[in-house]
Amino acid sequence: MLVSLNNINKFYNGNQILKNISLTIDENDKIGLVGNNGCGKSTLLKILTGNIEAEKDSVISLASKTTIGYLEQMGGLDSENTVIEEMRKVFEPISNAIERLREIELEFESGDNSSADEYQQLSSWIEANDGYNTDVKIRMILNGMGFPESELNRTVSGFSGGEKTRLCISRLLLEEPNLLILDEPTNHLDFKTIMWLEDYLKNYRGAVLIVSHDRYFLDRLCTSICEIEHGILKRYKGNYSVFIRQREENDVRQEKEYEQQQKQIAKMEDYVARNLVRASTTKMAQSRRKQLEKIERIEKPFHDEKHAKINFTYSVEPPLEVLKVKDIDISVGEGTGRKTLVDNVSFEVRRGEKVGIIGDNGIGKSTLLKIIQGLLPHEGKVHWNTNVKISYFEQESTNLNRELTVMEELHSRYPLLSDLEVRNLLAQVRFVGENVFKETGVISGGERAKLCFAIMMQEHGNVLILDEPTNHLDLSSKEAIETALEEYTGTMIFVSHDRYLLSKIADRLIELTDGGYREHNYGFEKYLDVLRTEQAEEKCIADAEKFAKAAEVVKDKQVKAYRNKQQRSADAARKNEMRRLENEIDDFQMRIDLLTEEISKEEVYTDYELMNAKCAEIDELKQKIDDNFEKLIELDSE
Repeated sequence: MLVSLNNINKFYNGNQILKNISLTIDENDKIGLVGNNGCGKSTLLKILTGNIEAEKDSVISLASKTTIGYLEQMGGLDSENTVIEEMRKVFEPISNAIERLREIELEFESGDNSSADEYQQLSSWIEANDGYNTDVKIRMILNGMGFPESELNRTVSGFSGGEKTRLCISRLLLEEPNLLILDEPTNHLDFKTIMWLEDYLKNYRGAVLIVSHDRYFLDRLCTSICEIEHGILKRYKGNYSVFIRQREENDVRQEKEYEQQQKQIAKMEDYVARNLVRASTTKMAQSRRKQLEKIERIEKPFHDEKHAKINFTYSVEPPLEVLKVKDIDISVGEGTGRKTLVDNVSFEVRRGEKVGIIGDNGIGKSTLLKIIQGLLPHEGKVHWNTNVKISYFEQESTNLNRELTVMEELHSRYPLLSDLEVRNLLAQVRFVGENVFKETGVISGGERAKLCFAIMMQEHGNVLILDEPTNHLDLSSKEAIETALEEYTGTMIFVSHDRYLLSKIADRLIELTDGGYREHNYGFEKYLDVLRTEQAEEKCIADAEKFAKAAEVVKDKQVKAYRNKQQRSADAARKNEMRRLENEIDDFQMRIDLLTEEISKEEVYTDYELMNAKCAEIDELKQKIDDNFEKLIELDSE
């Protein structure tokens, strides 16, 4: 046990946010913490990390060995440091210990052996903490988090906010606390980096507690899900998909148990009411009343906040060929400042297809959606067929009038709708109460998204164009829009970083890359398999180049002359060790080549567990090759 929370309560302004929460976190737990926005997730994390205090009767117990790493606590990067300097700060105790060893070695050379015991203790401690491989660890983590070798000497102040967040995560991973707490860690990561982080955290030697709206991330990583609803925490074994199924089953069971108990209570209350005043049955009625008082009441299930009811419909069916795009350019800026991101893009969309547009941030995905609607100038041709009616969801909702209230926004678009009809439409997307009288300029991003969905439901478009439709939504709203898009039978073109949505919805993908694009005529799961295979092949090529360079260095290095027999013997032993390491590298590389060939086979990449095992073996072999290279370089420099 690392942490035990018991009877955690928290009030804000008289409202109870957390109610009698209990949670035990053991070593190697991978826990996802979910719940609607404002449910108390962040409050619980802050209580756990000691940033705020719970109520007096709350009990928090930490094991003596527990070390907690929290992303918010790691925000203080030194903007004047380079990336490598900032990461090396994590290992300052080790660096100081190595520096002290060098000082003691100088003492030894002068004949002073008084620090021999200290030398032995420091050496053992450094070895136990793998102190001589800190730079290897740093480079491995930074490379995985998307920082190549060329950026290690960049100053931190020159990075964007998202990049700094990635640096904070990198530094936190290097700290290796045995309880790692991450709040929305995938927000600023591309697919490749997220995949690397998933694999790293799955094998992390410690517990991980994650708050995330990334359902795919929770699916791949978590062994249990904790949901906070109405201040109450419930824990479910399994990943996110298992949690959804269990929650639905629990709700159905609890609903039945609640109804059965209510019927039983009603009968007993009726019996008491009819028989309490009659002398012959008073004792029996009193007995039933005592039974009523002892009954442990089952709470009525909460269904009112689970799901919005979103449904996109249309009446006019377009022709089979909906859209043709030929040789367009995706460009940003104007005049001399205009920059072309991707050129000569061509593709077609047929009726009923659901096409996902993917690619890194800033690559031009949102621009592409605007170009095909004629909202931005471009070269090339965009042709929509007849009977096409587009309904467009814009990521930032700039098409809303920020001075109008939510009610007024809908009335301005659909003046024939009565107030009651507008209220009913808004209620379907969980816009209720006084919130409908708020100006659209002050409501949250999630609320603006729901308002846009209500508008789209009235547009009845047979082609939906959506730009990051799940970006600002909580989990229950994401589930609702995902269900609506799954059930929609029209044509869809959408941009998303939501891998869960892409996996469920996209029939095929168009990937925008740096200066180009690729069409993938298959779904997102197959795309990820292909991406993993390509990454493995790229790494194999890089390793082969690295090996060739090291071999050339060894070959070209001239043998030094030695003064005595002892030195010649040591040199021979060194050469033998180098030959052994080189032979091992050859063997490891041969095994990697075989595994790389295997993971490109359909029977392997379609079997997730087998694919994962082979990828893990490849990574292990690559690490061994890297270790051997490090040893070769050390031996060659002697």
